[in-house]
Amino acid sequence: MPAGGFSVASSGTEFEAKITPIVIISCIMAATGGLMFGYDVGVSGGVTAMPAFLKKFFPVVYRKTTTEQLDSNYCKYDNQGLQLFTSSLYLAGLTATFFASYTTRRLGRRLTMLIAGIFFIIGTIFNAAAQNLAMLIIGRILLGCGVGFANQAVPVFLSEIAPTRIRGGLNILFQLNVTIGILFASLVNYGTAKIKGGWGWRLSLGLAGIPACLLTLGAFLVVDTPNSLIERDHLEEGKAVLRKIRGTDNIEPEFNELVEASRIAKEVKHPFRNLLRRRNRPQLVIAVALQIFQQFTGINAIMFYAPVLFNTLGFGGDASLYSAVITGAVNVLSTIVSIYSVDKVGRRMLLLEAGVQMFLSQVVIAIVLGLKLSDNSDNLGKGWAVLVVVMVCTFVSSFAWSWGPLGWLIPSETFPLETRSAGQSITVCVNLLFTFVIAQAFLSMLCHFKFGIFLFFSGWVLIMSFFVLFLLPETKNIPIEEMTERVWKQHWLWKRFMDDDDEKYGEKKTNGAY
Repeated sequence: MPAGGFSVASSGTEFEAKITPIVIISCIMAATGGLMFGYDVGVSGGVTAMPAFLKKFFPVVYRKTTTEQLDSNYCKYDNQGLQLFTSSLYLAGLTATFFASYTTRRLGRRLTMLIAGIFFIIGTIFNAAAQNLAMLIIGRILLGCGVGFANQAVPVFLSEIAPTRIRGGLNILFQLNVTIGILFASLVNYGTAKIKGGWGWRLSLGLAGIPACLLTLGAFLVVDTPNSLIERDHLEEGKAVLRKIRGTDNIEPEFNELVEASRIAKEVKHPFRNLLRRRNRPQLVIAVALQIFQQFTGINAIMFYAPVLFNTLGFGGDASLYSAVITGAVNVLSTIVSIYSVDKVGRRMLLLEAGVQMFLSQVVIAIVLGLKLSDNSDNLGKGWAVLVVVMVCTFVSSFAWSWGPLGWLIPSETFPLETRSAGQSITVCVNLLFTFVIAQAFLSMLCHFKFGIFLFFSGWVLIMSFFVLFLLPETKNIPIEEMTERVWKQHWLWKRFMDDDDEKYGEKKTNGAY
């Protein structure tokens, strides 16, 4: 990674920006929000596969998993309460996002991350000490509030603080931490499942306190972004921070552009209403579509329930957790691939390549399960089981260098400043809504669709690949404030929405608000 250089704007203005230690440290600290999110995603699938946990909170499911007389292997974990344990986090995150949009704009990115850290710590305490299902769900709801605040603030923080030419790579630190969190949770579950006495699940849920404390500590240590400080009228402080993070005194051109962007943003009194203006629709459509598609790849179905899924396919308890660790490791390594390639080969190429890989791997999984796993047989056979794990890893790796990180990166870099907080709020909100839907429905869908669940998701992969091919423009190496001129006004379809004269479309400006 070079130590310095220039970000060249289309106007010919050169924004000098070195890659300074403070930027790297700030991004690493902020990205621990992803670590927490990933741990919460990964830990739930592991503990719901632990007999002691099921016996205490979900006795009906426990009896199903231990009885020989079962109608279908695919249905033994089909329980709405069990799914609510996983999905309540995302429903709470969905609600918290609306409050997080306000705090991100009015209090700054840094303080919003601090609020997220505090929610995470309290939620972890409730979960680890849970005595009944109500206490367990309250803990998950508090963690969900943390997810809502962290997922709102962290991607925006990373996009704003990073120099343009490495913005993609640094932003993906968030997703890398999500994958590390999932892997960490899988390793913890693998270890705690062996603890005698049936309290291993408490340790699994309690260790979420480590990333929670890291995020809280990080929020105290990092600086707020220049964009946020200028947006809140702290101009001198914003200039000082910009000078510090860029490692140069020549920051006037970039500072002036941020001030101008902030002035335009302040004219907008209603950012959510402004999002619906004709010229903001392309960004909104793409942000919403990316979040829906990200969930309908089927990734979270596999990541939430990996141990449960492998158990269902006939792997033993130990083997299922071990397989979840393997997929978690593949997830981390593949996300690192994305960090190095996203600013070189571009966003579109990664998404299109991954579409082919995900489609083929899911079709192979469906064929193998359809031919080899009957409703009541509990053994896939070693060779076929290995093939399923390999195909799951193939699927996970392609997702991890494409839809995983880019589903967050692209919306965070395409919205203009005046709608960025509102746009990110909608992005997180839609993501959490569809994550909730998949989390709440997956085990029931697995029961009814059986192996067809993988064909269902592969059909969606085909649809999203065509969307990328025709409707998603390339955004690599383009300064955020110049997206309109250099991206949207050049696209065959979206340029029709970029006419500066909005009033001819019946959108009248009143008192500076739209």
